[in-house]
Amino acid sequence: MRPSHIAAILEREFNSTLTGQHTPVMLWGPPGVGKSQFIAQVAAKHQVPLIDIRLSQMEPTDLRGIPFRVNDMVEWAIPAMLPDQERHGPTGILFLDEITSAAPTVSTAAYQLILDRRLGDYFIPDGWAIFAAGNRQGDRGVTYSMPAPLANRFTHYEVEANLDDWVMWAHAYGIDERVIGFLRFRPDLLFNFDPAHNPIAFPSPRSWEFADRALKKFTSMPTLLGDGLQACVGPAAGIELKAFIDSMDQLPDIDGIVQGSESQVPQGIDLQYGVAAALVRRAIMAKDGADSNRVLGNILRYARRFPQREMGVMLVTDLHRAIGKPLFTVPEFSDWANSISDLMLYDMQWSGSK
Repeated sequence: MRPSHIAAILEREFNSTLTGQHTPVMLWGPPGVGKSQFIAQVAAKHQVPLIDIRLSQMEPTDLRGIPFRVNDMVEWAIPAMLPDQERHGPTGILFLDEITSAAPTVSTAAYQLILDRRLGDYFIPDGWAIFAAGNRQGDRGVTYSMPAPLANRFTHYEVEANLDDWVMWAHAYGIDERVIGFLRFRPDLLFNFDPAHNPIAFPSPRSWEFADRALKKFTSMPTLLGDGLQACVGPAAGIELKAFIDSMDQLPDIDGIVQGSESQVPQGIDLQYGVAAALVRRAIMAKDGADSNRVLGNILRYARRFPQREMGVMLVTDLHRAIGKPLFTVPEFSDWANSISDLMLYDMQWSGSK
């Protein structure tokens, strides 16, 4: 399932705690596709606490608590890490990460917590959602087969890498436009993990974020930049990204395009992807400014100049995902839409909203 759909499901499940309809959610997927990040984004959006429990690092007593004697009875000390309404608040997210890497004795201790929202006399506050994540057995991680009683306590979703969703996220979070342009040029490298070869560094949504950090750290040190990129996404993808970045000095004047004084379209497909990513970033930067419509109009005019109209469609599609409905109010939008009215091979849902 693509990340944007996963995000919508997690959002709905979090809100469902208020009506008593919440069901614990289990996210499956290979390393690096962003499972943990999706859950963290829900907590950040609602400004609620996120309690991240790594079950793989625990013993059963860490979750169940430690017994102690009270007169002739034995009671259990509730672990302080579990959600408490007084200490943590009435709403939040309990995140059981690496659940498939937990020893069977630990996952057994979690059965009652997940289904009944309790452990002995302890109860999870009603406003807290329960999410979990783990790798599949074929992903070459340290994993155990999820017991059927535990699996039956969750709804299950498998997370897949999706370039359109990643590009939308990357623009929103300020990922270097050269990384975005490169992955538009080489979409097969967004996620390229072969568990049979057990690579150390490999391309994934998470490691491309690391590559963005490497660009920020090593751009002024070109002798180290190539090694830094390879350390993030692996040798092959790192070398390709470095070559792509080196070619970006052949781009036309991006600021000139935005101002309407530059009309040159580069011949190389890789450079065209670089131009498109750079223009979307300029549109985002101008989004709330007085010149927003003029910037968008100039970009839309430029989108009509690509020799391959599909490239212009991709550019405007990314603009729509980044800007939303205000794009439709720009007069040049109608001219652009009319120019591709006979082009049927494009995927754009203009009826959606941001």
